[in-house]
Amino acid sequence: MGWSVGAVIAQACHASTAVTHMFYNDLHTQKYLADLDNMHKIVLEAADESKLTDLHSKLSEAKIDHKLWIEQPENIPTCLVCKPYPKSEISKFFKKFKLFK
Repeated sequence: MGWSVGAVIAQACHASTAVTHMFYNDLHTQKYLADLDNMHKIVLEAADESKLTDLHSKLSEAKIDHKLWIEQPENIPTCLVCKPYPKSEISKFFKKFKLFK
């Protein structure tokens, strides 16, 4: 999309904050937040908007809790964050994505 790395990081921060708020009372979220010094995140890259919206659809169909961040006022999907889950429950949805560089 031609965004600076800082702008991309800001989008991820918005989405991470939103998903934490949305699913704050969830057991996995509470376990994740119980050890703040050992949080683990993986940042992956979606090649384009369609890959991001396709992932959103697949996660929604599978009832995987997540937040698709839509940047306003542009109305552009920029980031997707899942609530904390065991890796074994969600890794299959992310196999096609590479680490963000």
